Amino acid sequence: MTLTIQEDAMRLRIAHFSDLHYANDTLAEVDPCFTHAVNEAIGRKVDVAVITGDSTDHALSVHAPAFTALARQIRRLADHCPVLMLQGTYSHEPVGTLDIFPLLGGHHPIHVADRICQVALTTAGRWVASASWCFETPPECSRLLCSCVPTLNKAALAAAVGAADAATAMGEELALVLKGFAPSNQAACLHGIPTIGLSHGTVSGCLTEHGVPMAGLDHEFTAGALFSAQASAFMLGHIHRHQAWQHAGRAIAYPGAIGRLHYGEQGEKGFLLWEVGAQVASMTLVPTPARRTHEISFDGAPDMALLQQFVQEQTIEGAWIRVRWQLAENMRDQVDREAIARLFQGAAGIKLEGRVIPTVRARAAGISREASLRRQLAHWAEVTGTQAEPLFDCLDLLAQQSPEEIASRILRGDTPSPVGAAPLPLEHCETPACPVLDT
Repeated sequence: MTLTIQEDAMRLRIAHFSDLHYANDTLAEVDPCFTHAVNEAIGRKVDVAVITGDSTDHALSVHAPAFTALARQIRRLADHCPVLMLQGTYSHEPVGTLDIFPLLGGHHPIHVADRICQVALTTAGRWVASASWCFETPPECSRLLCSCVPTLNKAALAAAVGAADAATAMGEELALVLKGFAPSNQAACLHGIPTIGLSHGTVSGCLTEHGVPMAGLDHEFTAGALFSAQASAFMLGHIHRHQAWQHAGRAIAYPGAIGRLHYGEQGEKGFLLWEVGAQVASMTLVPTPARRTHEISFDGAPDMALLQQFVQEQTIEGAWIRVRWQLAENMRDQVDREAIARLFQGAAGIKLEGRVIPTVRARAAGISREASLRRQLAHWAEVTGTQAEPLFDCLDLLAQQSPEEIASRILRGDTPSPVGAAPLPLEHCETPACPVLDT
């Protein structure tokens, strides 16, 4: 996807990565994707590299292969250009996880933004952070001005304002902060300095990687609040689907995750190549070699004919396949898992997920206290919403004829029916209780 806002002669080329989610169990997917992305960024001669959170999937030991692989790629970026890393979700990037990266060295500096602040990249190639939450005036010799809003501690806010008000209070406070960045961004624009915003969070109305709209009051931002910062480009992380907004010559965008970590994810995976000037923002999604996934779902048992047709129409070699179905409890053994697996022999991986719907049995409380089988039958019919009269006819028939006689008449085509007088009223029926219904 390419989005161009307006033309401008002075631009910085910025590689925008997000949601790398490095971990030992995701390494086979994310490392080839991020390696490809770093190669592309270096080959395209980017001026700055930005990572907007969730570089790791969870806390990692320093000796973990995933940590070494991530550090290797960050160092490659730092050997090419200045790098800015933003604090992501605490459950993915525990506090302090990113502190090691500025120590990696490299030809260019790595800066970690773990608080609300503004960071300027100077013409000498150094990162300079504001002492408080923003600069009064952009530093001299600034080449780029970045307004940073990392993941914030909602628990601390909830403790201060109360859990019931924390959701709306977070959005309101962040809107004030973003609006407060506007004067310094406008001043930078007057001096021809490109301005960008960076954050990790959810924009109300954005779409998840599965196509679900994120609507509600507990999201951190609105598009209007982000635009109020007056940055030429606002670079976001957290949502794994690439999407963008534009208004009055400015742009907001998620690059999405670097790889495909779940079945059913929509859209291409990659990173964003931005060109940003004082009054310009354009972006291009550069795809990565994320794995291909297919998901096939059935309301009942898997249809082997449809699966065979799917294999013939799709490229299965190297893809990851998930087949899902749901069956009643008494039909659970009707699925031939081995036959399904044989259909997808060329796939890189296959996951079979069968959901068993348990049989629901209605309990008729108090049925064992009824004195006769007829009363028990009436009680059960009332609980289950069943018509009792046909059941009474069958009960009377069983009382008057043997099972062999009833079966013989059915085989002859006769309809068995009670013989003789009408059945006794409920209060006079002394048929012994049936242990099957005695619950």
